[in-house]
Amino acid sequence: MSESGYHGAQVARIARVAGVADGTVYLYFKNKEDILVSILRETIGEIVTLSTLLEGDHPEPLKALHKLIEAHFQTLGQNPALASVLQVHIRQADPAIRAQVAEIMRPYQQTVARIVEMGVVRGEMRSKLDLRIARRMIFGTIDETVNAWIFTGAKYDLTALIDPVFDVLMTGLTGRNDYDREGKE
Repeated sequence: MSESGYHGAQVARIARVAGVADGTVYLYFKNKEDILVSILRETIGEIVTLSTLLEGDHPEPLKALHKLIEAHFQTLGQNPALASVLQVHIRQADPAIRAQVAEIMRPYQQTVARIVEMGVVRGEMRSKLDLRIARRMIFGTIDETVNAWIFTGAKYDLTALIDPVFDVLMTGLTGRNDYDREGKE
């Protein structure tokens, strides 16, 4: 899919690249749409799992936000072809697929919302933040950073942008630039 685009992809070619018979693909997936959705589900699940620092009695929202950015950039930065499929080709999918994408993205969006809510509750983020806008801003910043990386040919280290992106987001979310960076992992 990363080579020929979503609409140009054929299950037979996907099977050939994967080194399996066409029939084997159909044992696990109904069609290429199912393959695309499965790739997204697995990748987003991995990012959410890697970024879960809000569990337990002492949630640390600033660390959690940094960890989310880190997990996102590391996961996609290790595989530009995967990043291309998830960032570019999934947006070319049919409306029915986009509904599934929204459902798959829900845990990610909920993680971002919890980070912002806990940041506000703990006084680490501005009290008058519009939570919906903050959630969209965080996701949009992360998403656009990956898009820019893909569209420039993935010629630089995406993970080198973890701290700069975190810094920009923190300045907006906290209203200051003297937040505790030492708390990051």
